[in-house]
Amino acid sequence: MSRYRGPRLRIARRLGDLPGLTRKSPKRAYPPGQHGQERKKRSEYAIRLEEKQKLRFNYGVTERQLLRYVRKARRASGSTGTTILQLLEMRLDNTVFRMGMAPTIPAARQLVNHGHVTVNGKVLDIPSYNCRPGDVIAVRDRDASRKLVEANLQYPGLANLPSHLEFDKSKLQGKVNGVIDREWIALKINELLVVEYYSRQA
Repeated sequence: MSRYRGPRLRIARRLGDLPGLTRKSPKRAYPPGQHGQERKKRSEYAIRLEEKQKLRFNYGVTERQLLRYVRKARRASGSTGTTILQLLEMRLDNTVFRMGMAPTIPAARQLVNHGHVTVNGKVLDIPSYNCRPGDVIAVRDRDASRKLVEANLQYPGLANLPSHLEFDKSKLQGKVNGVIDREWIALKINELLVVEYYSRQA
């Protein structure tokens, strides 16, 4: 299943607030489609599927990528659900978004893909790169890159910088100081339901 490129508000209406996907808020409070306003009792499977879809669409990963993160989290020590969230949060595109360099994660992915971002002094165009403590993330030293990020910094996607990151607006440079804590994850999600969803098939 490829990455979603359709209307983002449609997804936000169905799944709720997804801070990484879009900054717009839907005008209608019910899900899209012909039967969106009908009240249906959702099955246990549907509830778990919805939580999994929140992760997929908020972080902009494919089903295959998400499954890979779930398997990696299972091998790690600690809570599997929290580890999945931390792996997704430490992706380069999400870190660029959380530093305020881009208004959404898709916009951050485009910044990275187009070579506007450097990691430890080298241009890196892989959005899925896993940021590690000590990594220095900066804007490439050229006018086009700096103007683009300076414009984005006027309207950051999320107001607060997480405690594991630091960012200097004058230098357009940030640093990863650690792994994100659970309370700093902006997405409202029950990660245990995601683990349960994948326990049947991963």
